[in-house]
Amino acid sequence: KINTNGFLAVEEPMAESEYLGKMPASFGMIAAFLGDLDNSDEVGKVYYRQDSIPYVLQQTEGHISQAFPDDNKLESIHAIIVTWENLAAHGTPGEGQDRERNTFQLVVASTESASYAIMFYPSEGLQYVSTIVEGQRESVQAGFSQGLIRGWFSWTSTQGTYYRITTEDEASIRRLSEGTNSGRHGVWVYEIGTSPAFTSINPGQVTGPTLEEDVDGGPMETGTVFPLINTGGQQRIVFPEYKPEEEEETSEPDLHPTVHPVQYRPNYPFVSEPAQPRYPEPIHPQPPLYQPQTPQVVILDEDDDLNVDVFAYKSETCASNRQKCSSFADCEDYTNGYCCHCRPGFYGNGKDCVAEGKPQRMNGKVNGSVFVGNSPSPLEFSSNDLHSYVVANDGRAYVAISTIPAGLGPSLQPLSSLGGVIGWAFALEQPGYENGFSIVGGKFTRKADVTFLPGNERLTIEQKFKGIDEHDHLVVSTQLEGRLPEVSPGSTVQIESYKELYQYGINSITSFSNRDYTVTLPDGSVQTKTYQWRQIITYQSCPHDQSIKTMQPTQQLSVDQIFVMYDSGNQLIRYAMSNKIGSIHSGPPEQNPCFTGRHGCDTNAACRPGDGIQFTCVCATGFSGDGRQCYEIPEICGSHAICNNQLGTFRCECVDGFQFSSDGKTCVELSQPINHCQRGTDNCDIPERALCSYTGASSFICSCLPGFVGDGYNCQDIDECEQSRCHRDAVCYNSQGSFTCQCLPNFHGNGFHCAPEREKTQCERDREIIQASYNTPSFPVSFFRPRPATGQYVPTCDHHGAYEPTQCHDSIRQCWCVDSNGQEIPNTRTGPGQRPLCKVVPPPIGPTPRPDVSPVAPGTHLLFSQSGKIEHIPLDGYSLKKQEAKALLHLPDRVVVAVAYDCLEKMVYWTEITGPSISRANLEGGDTNSLQDTGSPEGLAVDHLARLMFWTDSMKNSIEVAKLDGSQRRVLFDTDLVNPRPVVADPSYGRLYWADWNREGPKIEMSNMDGTDRTVLVKDDLALPNGLTYDSESQQLCWADAGTRKVECMDPNSRNRREIVEGIQYPFAIVAHGRNLYYTDWRREAVVAVDRTMARETDEFLPQKRSRVYGISITTTQCPQAYNYCLNNGGCSHLCLPRHGGFTCRCPDVMDGTCVDRNF
Repeated sequence: KINTNGFLAVEEPMAESEYLGKMPASFGMIAAFLGDLDNSDEVGKVYYRQDSIPYVLQQTEGHISQAFPDDNKLESIHAIIVTWENLAAHGTPGEGQDRERNTFQLVVASTESASYAIMFYPSEGLQYVSTIVEGQRESVQAGFSQGLIRGWFSWTSTQGTYYRITTEDEASIRRLSEGTNSGRHGVWVYEIGTSPAFTSINPGQVTGPTLEEDVDGGPMETGTVFPLINTGGQQRIVFPEYKPEEEEETSEPDLHPTVHPVQYRPNYPFVSEPAQPRYPEPIHPQPPLYQPQTPQVVILDEDDDLNVDVFAYKSETCASNRQKCSSFADCEDYTNGYCCHCRPGFYGNGKDCVAEGKPQRMNGKVNGSVFVGNSPSPLEFSSNDLHSYVVANDGRAYVAISTIPAGLGPSLQPLSSLGGVIGWAFALEQPGYENGFSIVGGKFTRKADVTFLPGNERLTIEQKFKGIDEHDHLVVSTQLEGRLPEVSPGSTVQIESYKELYQYGINSITSFSNRDYTVTLPDGSVQTKTYQWRQIITYQSCPHDQSIKTMQPTQQLSVDQIFVMYDSGNQLIRYAMSNKIGSIHSGPPEQNPCFTGRHGCDTNAACRPGDGIQFTCVCATGFSGDGRQCYEIPEICGSHAICNNQLGTFRCECVDGFQFSSDGKTCVELSQPINHCQRGTDNCDIPERALCSYTGASSFICSCLPGFVGDGYNCQDIDECEQSRCHRDAVCYNSQGSFTCQCLPNFHGNGFHCAPEREKTQCERDREIIQASYNTPSFPVSFFRPRPATGQYVPTCDHHGAYEPTQCHDSIRQCWCVDSNGQEIPNTRTGPGQRPLCKVVPPPIGPTPRPDVSPVAPGTHLLFSQSGKIEHIPLDGYSLKKQEAKALLHLPDRVVVAVAYDCLEKMVYWTEITGPSISRANLEGGDTNSLQDTGSPEGLAVDHLARLMFWTDSMKNSIEVAKLDGSQRRVLFDTDLVNPRPVVADPSYGRLYWADWNREGPKIEMSNMDGTDRTVLVKDDLALPNGLTYDSESQQLCWADAGTRKVECMDPNSRNRREIVEGIQYPFAIVAHGRNLYYTDWRREAVVAVDRTMARETDEFLPQKRSRVYGISITTTQCPQAYNYCLNNGGCSHLCLPRHGGFTCRCPDVMDGTCVDRNF
């Protein structure tokens, strides 16, 4: 918006009292000559125009090239020209021609890679350099103000950069007409990036005058685009003579096209203005009905006649070109040609259309050569695979490039935008805005230039997008050339959230931004670096489609939750980010879940916003369901066939192992090896006693299940009772494949550990005395529990034997609070039908908590992690007390993955991969302690009996063990592991369970805690077993699989397996508590409760700050009754590692010479 006070605002300007004399302003602006200026006397005028006429663009290119002689020649796309003519300072004496006046000009030019501001001032000097503001004389200012910077999800703001060209010194202002940075007096050129961010202001490099030549080679009359002359002490612009368009079209070919500015006309109330020609001669506006008290603002509209087409459709009809449209589009004829339009339920440019709400994949190859650091030899890309996946209904994008050598991979981490173009293409759209694919479709080219600072390394990225293939994948080829600054191996890179502005022209889109990133070196030191990013996207639009002209000229891409990682083990570079496209103006963020992405719709569903925060989920075309869960609609091809969608048709293909019969339609099976295990045609013993394992071809092997012995074809039960597995004060009962232990009378425990009955508490004794005194003697006590007489008060005790804080007497219908001794607390007794709020506050335990550690009240809680913190949710039975959920521990800039709990010392343990490390803190308050520095710790388990912790490392592909204080570290397994993640412990049996989500062969394994008896428990019907938990009460091992989208459980002894729920979205971790399972879900960004007995989801908790939820654990009021052989460290000098039926003394990997391994 153009303001008469000498500036161009890039957002809604404030009242002049908010910025005159109070710079920097709260809004973004380019100030050419900022002051309290006056155009109300019919002499001062403001003109503006947006233009793409070649002559004007040639002039601007000349000024830019002259100011930046070392840069490659750039071609302007369009220019905005604003001229302030003969403006006086407000309040200065004189009338009409007698007042001091200044004329100056601003040109904002856009090229393929950046934008530039060119300021022109009269060579004969400025007539005034200050104005009166609130009674004080204030110097005029020139410069660039970034305004207030507001976070996407925050109401707070900070003052952005103010790049000031002038100072308060009068000489610096007069230097505007006398000096230069472009080689010509009075002409100042600045590279400004992309407004309104103004992230990088680079002044011209030529500070002295050059030869007096025109920038396009001809004689130069003046520095402005429109010539300035002096008439009677005034500075005037000489406008070319207006000619109708017909005359311009017949002009001599050697004449330059002319530029005709549009007269500025203030919008005075109640004054109608006659229609004017498109290019009028300069005229004076009619006097206003009243003198305006604030400067007028002009909205700069797009000129209807701008024509910067690079491509053009041929004037053809749909009759002969219908096949060029997508099969999901309609063809529409126009006067001069045809256009394709996607049908409802699809989006794109008509040539390529995809279903709304459906995830999108991108595949392609990467080629080129890149130098790293100061290396004289490049590293080559040779058809490296690039794969990307976008969850279109919430804007999350994932990109991976394979076969990246270790010498290059770490240095590629800062380039998240290498694949981020698909994030822009399928960004989550805010109201009134469109993502890239909606505008350009699937065929476009993208060229990006990256300059790293301070070393000035440069990299060029060229990508050609070739449309949607028959598999519904977007196809891209990528070429990389240039040099990258070196990032040391083992370093991690963190990229902060950023916003990038895209400027949309016809058939071209440009953007420019600065990106900051942080490199954490292996020694822990941190470096903050920057690179400049310029890109242009070119595509072919349909000029007949009028909707193109209503497209927002500037849109802002907001990118957050950025994750980058180089996986050296698999030679993969991975990028992930969330993308939204919307307005450049700051304001309250959209609250409707469809626009935040936090809606819980299925990944194959579109979110339809309603009023307020209401919305509905609708399955994408080709899927059916309620929107929360969508299922693919069966294709019309026959059995053993798949349907591949084509442009306007489809093709059936037989699946692997089948081929078309002679009819060309039916798929018949090929002669191939038979998996007898899967078919059930093996001759192993029955599944309850033996396991059939397919070994390839038509072969298999048979093996007996645990608890049985034999050759696999004949298996016999093992009588575990003969092996003295139970406690000496217990009875052993053998069963097929298993056994049970039961404590003797007057002992309690689980059979593996039995102890005499504990002494009754005071509450239990009081209750027993009252009940016994009113026992009816005619009935044996062994059959009926004693009952008190009617009207007798009986104290209630909790499961620990302590007095319940609230005591009630049903006969008199009164309740009251008691202390820990059972004594009534005065003034707490209530009347009939009411219960007092009684709470026993435990004495403080441990040190005073830090400000970022919030103690947790006694009771059962769920602990779960998000990026940067650990939260807890209290449980009421199995119900989530959502209103009482809050953060337990804040860990800024950390990605907390796994969470575990030690019930004995009430410690919470966690792993985080940004450090990476394993740490702990007391649940009741205190400092956090880092225990281990590891490669990439993900899963974590605690044995509260043996005082051990176990963890998986996805970088080292290992499972390790250490004491709970981090000492005595030892590797248990480092072979046959690809992507180990969850690990859980069963202290009672000395067992360890873990899952490996290796995509080529996912599995769940089991071993003893000392590393012996390693066994694969599950390997069939697995995909991505992310979450794993063990319930010691039911002896069930349960897991959540993000690939099969199921939660399942099994008995590790009998191997009986059952499905709990299916159709879940993307589970990450899971924990068991009683009859319930609780799992975290990445896509829903929620904690979900599942009732195992009813086999359905019962509840979910959505954190206040929506982001991915990772690990989950549970705290209990007391430890479960259990026993293993490593209580009190089992007499070992170093590590005591339990196993089923015994224990092993093991030495840590770093020994002190005094340790000896022993088995017991």
